[in-house]
Amino acid sequence: MDLRTQVKKLSLWVFIIPFLAINLCLFISVNFHLLENTFLAVDQIGRSKPTLPYIDGGVSISRTARTYPAFIIFKPSMIIASILLIIYWIKTNKILNNYQNLPETKNNLFKTFGILSAIFLIVHSIFLGVKFEYDLYKLFRRFILLSFIIFEVTAQSLLVFRFFKIKKIIMNDINNYVLTLKIILVTILVIVAFTTLPIVVTSGNVQFKHALEWNYFIGVILFYLLTYLFWKKN
Repeated sequence: MDLRTQVKKLSLWVFIIPFLAINLCLFISVNFHLLENTFLAVDQIGRSKPTLPYIDGGVSISRTARTYPAFIIFKPSMIIASILLIIYWIKTNKILNNYQNLPETKNNLFKTFGILSAIFLIVHSIFLGVKFEYDLYKLFRRFILLSFIIFEVTAQSLLVFRFFKIKKIIMNDINNYVLTLKIILVTILVIVAFTTLPIVVTSGNVQFKHALEWNYFIGVILFYLLTYLFWKKN
């Protein structure tokens, strides 16, 4: 199996696993009554009124995922997705080096940012739901989550820019329309990040922040669904 095929499969799973995980946690949170009086009874904190958070921001991803039994789904899913992400960035780095006749071991900047973002996601998943009443710990958790987002979007941006630069070299092996979609997606993610930062770092606007969280996360992993469509089959 060549590298492009491996990356196609990896990217599809990187999209599917987190997408199913967060939405299954949402389903459990909203439909907690289905598990009542069972060993999977939902913790009170993890229970939510009927909501479509992508629109109304009725609940955060963190609240649906950090309590029992949702964390049994969320934490392993995110850790597995993160490991696949690391492999994805390593193999994508090799692909671009091959196209440019560079040593496979040459580390491009997008690979570094991509691997670091995956590591931050693993750390965030491990500490999600762990309670310490210390301001420093709360700041640490916010720093880890913010670092994941910044490093991930930076890695995606650098990769798309590199694809655009060598488009003539890879033209026969890619779907040019998907490359355009990738550029649009990354541009939107960057613009949204900068324009909403003043709102995110201040208090209030809770529902807006929750809706932003759900939609932004989907936008980030949508990049990998596009990657699956980006490379042509051999």
